[in-house]
Amino acid sequence: MSGLRGGRPDYGGGIGAFLCAGAVAAVLLGVVLLFALLFMRGAAAFWPRPLTEWRLADGTVRLAEELDERPDGSIRARIGNREFYGLDFLIAGPEEVAARSRPADAVRIERTENGPFFGYLDQAGAETWRLRLPDGRPVELPAAQVLRVSYPNRLGWFGRVGAWFAGVGRFIVEEPRNANQEGGVWPALVGTSLLVILMSLLVVPFGVLAAVYLNEYARDTWFVRLVRVAVNNLAGVPSIVYGVFGLGFLIYGVGGAIDRAFFAADLPRPTFGAGGVLWAAVTMALLTVPVVVVATEEGLRAVPRERREAALALGATRWEMLRHVILPGARPGILTGAILAVSRAAGEVAPLMLTGVVGFARELPIDGDFPYLHLQERFMHLGFHIYAVGFQAPNVEAAEPLVYATAALLLALVLALNLTAIRLRARVRKRLEGR
Repeated sequence: MSGLRGGRPDYGGGIGAFLCAGAVAAVLLGVVLLFALLFMRGAAAFWPRPLTEWRLADGTVRLAEELDERPDGSIRARIGNREFYGLDFLIAGPEEVAARSRPADAVRIERTENGPFFGYLDQAGAETWRLRLPDGRPVELPAAQVLRVSYPNRLGWFGRVGAWFAGVGRFIVEEPRNANQEGGVWPALVGTSLLVILMSLLVVPFGVLAAVYLNEYARDTWFVRLVRVAVNNLAGVPSIVYGVFGLGFLIYGVGGAIDRAFFAADLPRPTFGAGGVLWAAVTMALLTVPVVVVATEEGLRAVPRERREAALALGATRWEMLRHVILPGARPGILTGAILAVSRAAGEVAPLMLTGVVGFARELPIDGDFPYLHLQERFMHLGFHIYAVGFQAPNVEAAEPLVYATAALLLALVLALNLTAIRLRARVRKRLEGR
């Protein structure tokens, strides 16, 4: 009888199923909370906040973007005007704020330096803008520093939604500025996408070929077993070790040899003997090839023996069987390896710090100038950009919203790549099952 053991009910299966289901639910809850935190904090970075005029008890006046209220009732706010106040943020308790108001003519100006300006606009000139600080002091601002002007207190709900979408769009397509504390992430987005594409073009063919040889052609000898152990162990090697290998062997070794052979006239200035997107992609391919090999081997083993024998019985050669029967049947496993490789490559940072990533790059590795793809160029990466903005920016607190926004964008990019590959894998499985 099902559920009975020796005439007694078997509760072990039910408890085991309950524990497994609870573990899955806990993991899913953690993932959902992580995604929600990143996307909510990232989205909040572009929501236009109203400007509140604070009249403090000591007589000073500040225009503030109120950020959050603390348990003790104090409010943390961004006050802008860094060059006049020497700080970007202010925390004031209820007893310190004598009065609060939201003047309709309060202006927020995004600038090329010193962060945003909060105040009042008197005159917008071709060369100089005349402004007033919240306390009434007149100031002048060079017109060349002005990027955008907005009146947050005049915006309705639809106006705020439109401003939010515009802010997200600028974040994606603009370059970073002001020591990466402001602006967008376009160079980092391009660099990350290009790195993942180049890495995939390198790792998938070599990983599949290696798996096919090990599973279909190699005999079960001590050497093959040693190779399998080595492949499995390579998947657990710390990523920074691959970065050291890429720096020592690929950049200084291979790249230096290429410079001496083809770019001797440019020495001692290196061309390929320095970090670049090519060496970073090769390093990431070496890092992820064990994952592709293992996943592809599992896909090859999943092809039923009956299909292999039927192909051979119909007169197909071993190569024809491999090409028309085995590899099509192993495509889901190959795509699984590609998905895992892309996910890891998009999130790894340590190897890239040694092989070509930089905090800011004026030139993109891909542009409209021949040869269009400049493999020797250094590049920006979303993962390293998060590190640079979150830990190396001159004003980390001011850059905190961009850290969440960049992390959310990186996560969205990885999800988009994975969902595309997963959808393709599902189509392949349906085709193989005849549905």
